[in-house]
Parts: sequence; structure tokens; C-alpha cells
Amino acid sequence: MHAVSRVGTAVRVMGCLHLKSAVTQVSDNTLLINPEWVSKDDFPGMQFIEVDPSEPYAANAVLVDGTIIYPSSFPKTRAKMETAGIPMLIVDADELAKAEGAVTCCSLIFRK
Repeated sequence: MHAVSRVGTAVRVMGCLHLKSAVTQVSDNTLLINPEWVSKDDFPGMQFIEVDPSEPYAANAVLVDGTIIYPSSFPKTRAKMETAGIPMLIVDADELAKAEGAVTCCSLIFRK
């Protein structure tokens, strides 16, 4: 039997249901964030790309092997990430969004 040490930090979200609706990792040291829904102070040492204010749900992305899976419905925020050099695979997730779903809701990542 192995001892497992788990450390967690509580992060307050405001205006959304899930942490990943407010912030997700898009590179080793960069988070995509809606600062209206979660505080940058909760993530010391990280760099940030803020979602465009007209796209409040745009912080939800999935990072896989250096590329993010990102919905096509947030062009203004996507442009910010392109400017920052973030590699992306753009997917149509409009039907998911109708039920308040996003790319993290539909993703399971397996490592071999």
C-alpha cells in the first residue's frame, strides 16, 4: 500500500457553476481566465490570457500534448490566444453550449 499525499486549494468562483468555466490551462505557465468569475490571485506565478468580455464562457479549453482543444464559437478570445502563439485544434461545440456544456465536459484524456 502506498501513501498518497494530496494538496488542494479552495478557489472561489462567482457567476458560473464550474472552475473550468472560469479558468483553464493553455500552456505550461499560462491560464485562460475570465477574471469576472475567478481571481487571478488564486493562481500565483502564472501568466494569463483574459477572455474577451463579450465572450464570458470562453475560458473553457482542454490542453493535450501542448495543443488546446477549443470551441469555434469564441473568435475574439481565440484571436488573443493566436497572438500569444497558443496552438489550437478548433472544434464545433455549439450544441454542447446549449446545455451549458463545454469541451472539458466531453473530454477524457488517457495516457499510455
